[in-house]
Amino acid sequence: MKIKKFKLFALALFFLWLTGLQAQTVKDIDGNVYNTVTIGTQVWMDENLKVTKYTDGVAIPLVTDNRTWSKPGYCWYENDEATYKNTYGALYNWHAVNTGKLCPTGWHVPSDAEWTTLTDFLGGKDVAGGKLKSITGWKSPNIVATNESGFTALPGGYRYFLYSSFKSIGNEGYWWSSTEHATFKAFYRKARNYYNDLGSYYENEANGFSVRCIMDK
Repeated sequence: MKIKKFKLFALALFFLWLTGLQAQTVKDIDGNVYNTVTIGTQVWMDENLKVTKYTDGVAIPLVTDNRTWSKPGYCWYENDEATYKNTYGALYNWHAVNTGKLCPTGWHVPSDAEWTTLTDFLGGKDVAGGKLKSITGWKSPNIVATNESGFTALPGGYRYFLYSSFKSIGNEGYWWSSTEHATFKAFYRKARNYYNDLGSYYENEANGFSVRCIMDK
């Protein structure tokens, strides 16, 4: 009888462990699977979004020139999916972010306030960058990069809204917030290889930046 109870107890622990493992990943509508990380009271994806369809199944426009980049769209750095997708994810303009349909169900693009909650937990924006940056994948000197948060921020660069030019891969990472600053401008966060901060800025909504999703509460 004791052996049977022990086996049942062990089986219950196994299923709890398995459930915990499953809770550490999330899948988007394309079938891409993302690892997640808990930082303070928040749960984040630990990699950039690479989805190509909205949560309703409608394709996000893939824009490789600047003629329609003023409308919701995404692209790959240098329009080279094969080279950049798996490591850096896609670059989305804020018009796509503002649809509210990029992140998987139960997740969303973080507001500027939620980014601030993250940086405050890590000691403030002036030091949070180092704790968020991956220790590899950045060009030297990658100042004080520890990735102690598990966020694994990578320098995916950005797409400049004028001329469809691509900039800063290896040196800087840019991530949208869902918060608009003013007409045509929205808040984002930036990490840099030469600095330890994760600054808050606002820029033209037609720029193409990376997206990280955060779990709904």
